Amino acid sequence: MPSPIPKIILPMSSDSYSHHRSSLLPCNPQRQATKHHSFCTRALDAPQPSDFEVVINDRLKKGKKLNIAIVGFGNFSQTQSFCSDITRTLGVLFFTDTDDLCEEHHEVVLLCTSILSTEAVLRSLPLQKLNKSTLFVDVLSVKEFPRKLFLQILPSKFDVLCTHPMFGPESGKDSWNGLPFVYGKIRIGDEESCISHCYRMVKMSCAKHDKEAAGSQFITHTMGRIMEKFGIESTSINTKGYKTLLNLVKNTSGHSFDLYYGLFVYDKNAMKQLEILDMAFESLKKQLFGHSHDIHRKQLFENA
Repeated sequence: MPSPIPKIILPMSSDSYSHHRSSLLPCNPQRQATKHHSFCTRALDAPQPSDFEVVINDRLKKGKKLNIAIVGFGNFSQTQSFCSDITRTLGVLFFTDTDDLCEEHHEVVLLCTSILSTEAVLRSLPLQKLNKSTLFVDVLSVKEFPRKLFLQILPSKFDVLCTHPMFGPESGKDSWNGLPFVYGKIRIGDEESCISHCYRMVKMSCAKHDKEAAGSQFITHTMGRIMEKFGIESTSINTKGYKTLLNLVKNTSGHSFDLYYGLFVYDKNAMKQLEILDMAFESLKKQLFGHSHDIHRKQLFENA
């Protein structure tokens, strides 16, 4: 049974549903492959005639397909761009050359690169070949970094949307229903955002995202990697809590170290979280040793 078609949330003006033309550029230019993918868009909004979303919706009403470029073909972009019997018939184009990709004049460029490679990839794109008001979207696990990068590199004629789907190949492989999808509108106006039955859309500033993600995602990855180095293994008497730890290791170990390193380097809140974690561990050890010492002293005096 084929998997359900994934959905990419874009600014649109009505509850439209359509298949769109898509192009794919791999992270690794040496990788040669042809993939066929499909994307569906659902949205609800109160638009203005000049809104980007209205223009896109008009194209759909006229039977024109939305042209989306996916730059990168790592774990996450493959999560959003898998093959199925349905999508094979749509003939999505696959590019290994950025010039050829940008000459397709996409309405949306979706960056699915790693954190560490994002700047190099963005600077490598021949932006002069893209149409005015092309919407750039990222899916990085940090948000202040891509926001500054987009504003620094992209001309003002391009729209910018920073997003973070709070799930990955492991945590989102069964279902995306109800999973949070964080977004920050950087340069696409003040209109109300889309809503979808597929994601739980969470509007948030890039700075607030990084602060909260450091206290959740970064710590989650840190604890998972600690447990992995600790050598945690399944036993014949696993408790529910222990199974949770095993799942944590499974979910985090599937990601590259570059992702974890990127979370550390490009989120200024990560170092503080490590310091708090270190202090918490030392405090817990002191509590254990202190309690043990008190009990030992009590036993000695009682025996005396």
